[in-house]
Amino acid sequence: MQNSNKNVLKKIGIAALAVFAITVAFFAGIFVDAQRGIPSILSDSAVPSSVYNSSNGQPGGVDFSQFWKVWNIVNSEFVPTTKEATTSDTKSEVYGAIQGMVASLGDPYTIFLTPSQNKNLESELSGSLEGVGMEVGVANGTLTVIAPLKDSPAEKAGILAGDTILKIGDQEAANLTVDQAVDLIRGKKGTSVVLTLSRQGKTEPVVVSVMRDTINVPIVETKKLEDSKTFVIKVDSFSDNAPNLFRGALRDFVYSGYDKLVLDLRNDPGGYLEAAVDMASWFLPPGKTIVTEDFGKSKDPQIYRSYGYNIFNDNLKMAILVNGGSASAAEIMAGALSEYGVGTLVGEKTFGKGSVQELIPISNDGAALKVTVARWLTPNGKSISEQGLMPSVLASSTDEDIKAGKDTQLQKAIEVLTNK
Repeated sequence: MQNSNKNVLKKIGIAALAVFAITVAFFAGIFVDAQRGIPSILSDSAVPSSVYNSSNGQPGGVDFSQFWKVWNIVNSEFVPTTKEATTSDTKSEVYGAIQGMVASLGDPYTIFLTPSQNKNLESELSGSLEGVGMEVGVANGTLTVIAPLKDSPAEKAGILAGDTILKIGDQEAANLTVDQAVDLIRGKKGTSVVLTLSRQGKTEPVVVSVMRDTINVPIVETKKLEDSKTFVIKVDSFSDNAPNLFRGALRDFVYSGYDKLVLDLRNDPGGYLEAAVDMASWFLPPGKTIVTEDFGKSKDPQIYRSYGYNIFNDNLKMAILVNGGSASAAEIMAGALSEYGVGTLVGEKTFGKGSVQELIPISNDGAALKVTVARWLTPNGKSISEQGLMPSVLASSTDEDIKAGKDTQLQKAIEVLTNK
C-alpha cells in the first residue's frame, strides 16, 4: 500500500477479529431530518433535542418512522430489571442501532469500530495486545477458532485450529456474532475465561480455562534443518512489517546454501493484502497476476500483479504448508505460488476466507468502518471464499503426533522436496 493512503484506507485480509482485539459498533449520521417521516408519539417532536447532522448523508426513499417510534418508547418507558440491563446514553443507543443494522447484513467481517477498537485493530496487525491470542471466525455458520497464535495463552491451553465454540463462560455461543464473542472472550491481563469447545474426533465437549496475557504477535520465523538441507520460513501474520522481515528471511535462506525451502503458512490468519502481494513477488516475474478483486457488478475487477522481484530460478525446490488455520492473505500467497507451479501445496484444506475488507475512517476521533467490498480470486479465477485451497499433497497431524512434538506435515513437505 502506498504510504499516502495508509492512514486513510487499508485493505485487510485477516480471517477474523483477534479475540484480544475488537468489536461492537460505531457510526455517525444515521438520523434523518426531523421534518420527514418522524412520528409524534410521545411529544410534539419525537426527535431528541440533542440530535444534530440529522440530514447529513441522508439517502432518499428511506422511512425511519419505526426507528424513531422505538427510540422514543425505549427512552420513555424502559425500566432495567437486572444488573446487566441498564439505561444507556444517546451515543450508546446510536452505537447499538448501527450494530443491529450491520448485523442484518449477515457478514461476520463487516463491523463498525469505535476509536479505541480501531486502535486495537491497528495494534493487532503490527505488534502486541492483551488477551488470549487466537483468531475466530465463522465456518459453516458456526463460531470457529481459526488459529491460536504461536506461544499464546490459547495455544498453551491446548486450543486448536478448527475447534468450534459452544460456550463462553456461561453464555451459549450459538447465536453470537463474531464481535459479540470477541467482547466476551477478550479482557485484561491476569483474568481468565472458560471456553467450551467442540473438537473433531471428540465425543464430549472440551472445556478450557485460558488466562489472558500480553500477546506478542509473531510474524516471521526461520530455522535450518541440517539433516535434510531444508530451510523453513514460518509466516505467522501478514502485518505491516511482514514484507521487510520476509525479505530478511529470504536473504538468510540464500546464504544458507540450501536449495529446499518450506514456506509454512499454517495457522496464519492473514493480514494486509499489500503484504501478501509484496511477498509473493519474490517468486514471480513482473506483471503476473497474484490476486483479483472481484467487485461483482458494482465496478470492474482490480488485478494485483507481481512487482517482479523474482530472485529465484528453476533450481528452487519449494513446498507450501497450509491447514485449516491458513486464511485470507495467506491463501492469496499460497494460491498464487501453487497455481504458477512455484511451490507444492502440502497439508490440509485452507479456511476459505477470500473476502476483501476496507478500513474506512468515519470520524475525526478515530472511528472506522471495516466493510466487505469484494471477493478474492486466485490467478486461475478460483473463489477462495467458496472453495478454499486444497493441497495437492494431503497430510495431517494426529493428537498423538502433536503431543509427541512430531510434525508429520513438515516431514511430508521435506519428503516431497527430496523427491523432486
